[in-house]
Amino acid sequence: MQLLIGSKNPGKLIEISEALSGLSITCMDPRSVGIEEDPEETGKTFSENALQKARFYHERSGLPTLADDSGIIVEALQAELGIHTRRWGAGPKASDQEWIEYFLKRMRGEKNKRARFVCVLAHIDEHGKEHLFEGTCDGMITDTLEADYLPGLPISACFKPDGYDCVYSAMKIEQKNSTSHRGRAIEKFRRYLEAP
Repeated sequence: MQLLIGSKNPGKLIEISEALSGLSITCMDPRSVGIEEDPEETGKTFSENALQKARFYHERSGLPTLADDSGIIVEALQAELGIHTRRWGAGPKASDQEWIEYFLKRMRGEKNKRARFVCVLAHIDEHGKEHLFEGTCDGMITDTLEADYLPGLPISACFKPDGYDCVYSAMKIEQKNSTSHRGRAIEKFRRYLEAP
């Protein structure tokens, strides 16, 4: 089966493709099927945004599509991030480096470092039916970057999941995919695909 991954974020494409390896799926990115434009993200929830993206890419490609909307909820920053994570703070055009520098500067001096990553995957199957899969992961924000990060995923270098001694981006991709919010959502998606 061909599956269009509705994202141009290189880090997400790597993680999702790796997590789906071993299945009879050929993962494709939007550019490989000639889609250059980007969907709007006007939803008020992760689910609404994920569905908007999935519908956008499915309508343009006609392929089964999997789209992701994810973000981080940081207790000290209340509702500032969430669905606005990537567009927050340094601005939607900010580089990964600019974004993470702004984020760490805002977190400096905050005593409460608790955070929760949320991922919702929206899948539109070959019949046009919509499915949602959600994963979460709780943890702490570190004071500094503790590892390099994949392009498009800068916060992975300063988020340490509960029960682990290292940040997301210091983990091998298999370990991160079994632990992370996105990995947990993808595992639900895999189980759906493998169900009789």
